[in-house]
Parts: sequence; structure tokens; C-alpha cells
Amino acid sequence: MRLPLQFLLLSLTAAGSGIAAAPAAPKLDPAGFDHSTAACDDFYQHANGGWLRDNPVPDAYSSWGVFNELAESHNEVLRRLLDSAAASKAARGSKLRKLGDYYAAAMDEARIERAGARPLHKALRRIDRIEDGEDVAQLLIEFASEGNIPLFGFRVQPDLKDSSTNLAYATQGGLGLPDRDYYTREGDDAETLRQQYRAHITRMLGLAGVKADAAKTQADAIVEFETRLAKVALTRVELRDPDKSYRLVSVDEAEKQTPNFPWSKLFAAIGQPTLKQFSMAQPAFFDEINRAFDDTPIETWKAYLRWHLIRQNAAYLSRDFVNAEFDFYGKTLNGAKELRPRWKRVIDQVNGDLGELLGEQFVAEVFPPEAKAQVLAIVQNLQAALKERIQKLDWMGAETKRQALEKFATFTPKIGYPDQWRDYSALVVGRSSYYENVKKAAAFEVRRRYATIGKAVDRGEWSMLPQQVNAYYNPVKNEIAFPAAILQPPFFDPEADAALNYGAIGAVIGHELMHGYDDRGSRFDAQGNLRMWWTETDRSQFNARTDRLVAQFDNFVAIDDLHVNGKLTLGENIADLGGLLVAYDAFQQATANQRLAPIDGLTPTQRFFHAWARAWRRQHTDENLKLRLNTDSHAPAHFRVLGPFSNLAIFHDAFGCQEGDAMVRAVDDRVHIW
Repeated sequence: MRLPLQFLLLSLTAAGSGIAAAPAAPKLDPAGFDHSTAACDDFYQHANGGWLRDNPVPDAYSSWGVFNELAESHNEVLRRLLDSAAASKAARGSKLRKLGDYYAAAMDEARIERAGARPLHKALRRIDRIEDGEDVAQLLIEFASEGNIPLFGFRVQPDLKDSSTNLAYATQGGLGLPDRDYYTREGDDAETLRQQYRAHITRMLGLAGVKADAAKTQADAIVEFETRLAKVALTRVELRDPDKSYRLVSVDEAEKQTPNFPWSKLFAAIGQPTLKQFSMAQPAFFDEINRAFDDTPIETWKAYLRWHLIRQNAAYLSRDFVNAEFDFYGKTLNGAKELRPRWKRVIDQVNGDLGELLGEQFVAEVFPPEAKAQVLAIVQNLQAALKERIQKLDWMGAETKRQALEKFATFTPKIGYPDQWRDYSALVVGRSSYYENVKKAAAFEVRRRYATIGKAVDRGEWSMLPQQVNAYYNPVKNEIAFPAAILQPPFFDPEADAALNYGAIGAVIGHELMHGYDDRGSRFDAQGNLRMWWTETDRSQFNARTDRLVAQFDNFVAIDDLHVNGKLTLGENIADLGGLLVAYDAFQQATANQRLAPIDGLTPTQRFFHAWARAWRRQHTDENLKLRLNTDSHAPAHFRVLGPFSNLAIFHDAFGCQEGDAMVRAVDDRVHIW
């Protein structure tokens, strides 16, 4: 879906009726193990070595794991649904017709090839008419009303300090590389990548009709301008502090700070002419933008806007644009070797533009009501275990604990799919132009979002689609959500033993619950407002414990001499460590009156830990792994097993690990938080 909750949403990872949409597989297949590696030396390799050996990254992907396998099985369901919709004779304007027309237009390669770059010509001519900074600002406002501002981020989300009301947010942005550090980092590799980026921009401008020499000159100017923006942008670690994404200003104050950009005209253009205030965080970034309106040559502005128009729309154009985009972003940055089939790429776009319309069809195929009830029971068991764990904390004082439990009491679980599906009746699409359908869908979505500014937050709205293999915690709603797509084997299997379900989906549930108490989620109170509800002493205790977790992950070497960034991944690492503990407690309580025998030679506790390790089976290309180390708030999969397990005595006891084994940290070095 568009306009994601990027600076708030805390997700699990950076697919007939019944649960049988996923392919049948052994409940825990020993063929996936590596028996030559001892469990206490490297449990990730022990549990997954056979699978890693037999499952290299497919050429069309930059990484491959359980999430991909599940998504692939779901894609087959989605493809069948869309093929059926495209072939149907449903009435014009109906849900089925809308899905079918959109999909058919997107799959009509012959028509798209004939169109070439023509879909961009109107916007390119508009860019060519720019004469000064005032024209640039006006064009950015026009782009905003169509669903995109290339220069900075602009979205609508709940007010961080009044979570009952939606607020507009302007944030740093404007870059074509994945992160500001790609522009500022020194070294031969970094410079080589920047040269490759220049060459890519030159190629794309040429495809849009810019002559070769001019395209190269423009590419140099674009990279120089983006570097200017990058130098004043905050790092990803700095942005982990939610205060750095929130600064409430009046429209008048914003126009005084950046007099070269008419914020009042922007809000009038998006249907909010009486808006009084919004969030404009990262002030140094907007100060630099304001200066750029004065001192940047108009030809640089034209080149920059031209490039971002092409970049953001390449996927909807002819094959030469698609291939060029893949060559840089897919191959160079991520290490993929070949383009995914068109139907898979189109499904991604349908999910983005008509996601809940397709999701409603998907849920009917794969997620019956009885499955939802079973998952809800597991969630409730996890919640009970978390409450008990909070109550027993020995390092937290009474007042902070009282507020922690107050927050616990307002947790809202969402299971499978929304209670109310989104209404797409105002969106009109056809079969004549993929590009036009995408543009109409983008405009429809931003109109929908802009209309909610200043209005009450819809607590029933989801931030993920039911067909998305993921899960999330949203701190401003204090909610955890588990889409139907992840509630399938191997994460949840109604036929599996409790150890596997609690070690997989149970630990996922625990992970999302613990995001409410990680370094960022713990800054939000029971109502979802950004407020420090901790006593100073207790927060110091918490920080001391989390600092030790940072240090542990800083020491993990992922590839070459590149380490995991413990500060960037801290929230996910807290959630993994605490989530496993809560899931294990819930598993013990749920089976307390049962005599559980070993299965396939593994005790229930051993199977619990195998289930978590199996969930994180993942291979990466070298390029993708390096990219993730720079940009992903999740540690690489290997360390999401080694990291938490090395701190857990219950793991050591389960596998008979001894002091001195690689999977056993010294008692004084272990991290205990929740």
C-alpha cells in the first residue's frame, strides 16, 4: 500500500479453502539440518545447513528464505485469482472487473512496448517549461496532488503526541540511492558505486530523449544535488529517535523558515486550505532545500525532476526502461541476475494499488474462520505470559511497572484481515494504459489519505495487506497485526505440535508484542502518544541493558570486515530476545498439563528452538547483504538465531551446551531485559 508508516511501523522482516495454499511439507524435516555442525557451536548452521546447501538464491532474487517460499506459494493463488478476474465478464465498476482490467492492462506488453516513453511526455514538457524557483515549487505542489513529491517525504499518519488524530508530516527525502550514506561514504567501493549510479542516470535520461552529452552533464549535476541533500539528512540510527521525526509547526512558521516554498499553496492543492499546523522535522534538511531554490541553476532543477520522474515510473514503461532500472537497482545494488517474470512484478503493483480488493479474494481462499480463532488463542496465551513477565521484573520500579502494565492492557491484536475492507468504488481503471491506471491509483490513494488530515484515526485500518508475509507493531495504535499470509505453515500449522507453532508464530507474536517495549516502542504510552512514562532510574536501567545488546551485535561480522550495526538493529534484537522468552513461557503454560514426548528424537523444547531457526533460513547475494547492513533495521538472519540463543539458559539446557561452547555466553555477559 502507498504511504507506509515508515518511521513508525515495526515489522518482522526488511506467500481452495483451508490452510492448504502453502505446499505440504514435513513438520520439521531433518533433511534441512546439518548434523556435522554441533548445535552448541552454531545452531543456525546446525538447524539450517542442509537447506542452505540445497537452496541457493534463485537468479531472479537477491535473497531467498522461508518468507520467499511462502510468498511464492501465495503468488500462485493471487495469479489464479487475477487471471480469472481478467477473463470474467463482470459488470463495469465491480470489484472483479476492476481487478481484471488493471491486471490485463499491466500484462499487455505489446501495448506498453508501442507506447515507449510517450506516457512521460506530458510531464516532461511541463518540467521543460520551468523558468525559476517559483516554477519548481509550483510543479512540486502539482506532483503532490498526484501522489508524489520527489524532493522530500510527505505523508499522513497519526499525530505522535495525539494519537487520536491524523497529522501531515514533511520529512527528509529526495535521494535516488538507498541511503544518505551512499553519497557521503569514502573509499574506492563507494566511489565506484556513485560512478555506476551516474552511468545509470545517464542511460535513463537517454531513453527519455535527452542527447548523450547532455545526459552525462545532467547526471553529474543530479548526483551533486542529491549529495547536497544527503549531507544534511539524518542517519538511519539518528532517525530511530522518534523525536527526530516530529516537530509541530504552524503553516505560517513553516513559510517563515522556508519562504521559497509556499506550504499554504501545497495544503490548498491537496484539499486542506484551512490547515493550521503539521510536522516538519529535520529542520536542517528543509533549510537546505530553501537555499537550493535560490542558488541551484534552473537546468539542474529540470534535470533532477526529469530524473526522478523517470526513476519513479520506469517499471510501468517499455522494456528498455524496465531493464535499465533492473540493471542498476536489481543487479548492481542487490546482486540479482535476472528480472522476475512480468506476472510477479505486476502482482506486486496490484498489491500496491488495489491491495485490499485483491486481499479480500485471497483471504477467502486461504484463511478460514477456525484458523483465525486458533491464532487468537495463541495470541491471548502470549499476552498472558507477557503480563506475568512484566509483573515479575526485578529491575523495574513500581511506578514504571504500573504504566507498563497499563500499556499492556491497551494492546490490540489484529488477526488475518481487516473487519472492514477498503472502498475502491471511486477509483476508475481500464484496459488501455497500465501507466494511466498506476497514476489514477496513486491519485486516488493520496486523496483518500489527505482527506483524513485533522480527522480521527481509523483504528480499524491495517498497515499491511492480508496477502503480505509479515507482521507488525504500530506504536501509535498500540496494536499488533498478523496478516493471513504469514499464518500458514511453517509459521502456523493447525496440524503441527505446539512446540513448532509456539516456536514459530508464537515467537513472531512475542516479537511484535515486545516492540511495544523496545527502545522506540517504549517511548509511547498506553494511548499511543510519544511520552516518556519511565522514571529516570528505570530508564537508565533499561538503557544499560540495551547498550549491552548493542555491543553484542556490533561484534557480529556479516561479510568481509562488515559488522552488524547494533544501534540500527537494536529494536528488532530486543524484540527477538524478549519475544522468544514470552513465547516459551506461553508454550510451557499451554502444555503444562500434557505429557509431551520427543518427536523424531527431539524434545519439545528442542523443537521450539528449531522452529524459530527454521523461520530465519535465508540466503543473500553479497551485494544484497551489504545493502541490508547499511539500511535494514533487522540483523541478518544468521544473527537473529545466534544472538538471542546465546543469551538464553533455556536454550543451553535444551541442547546440553556447556560453558566454552560458541553458543554459550558467559553468565555475566548475557543480556536480560524483559
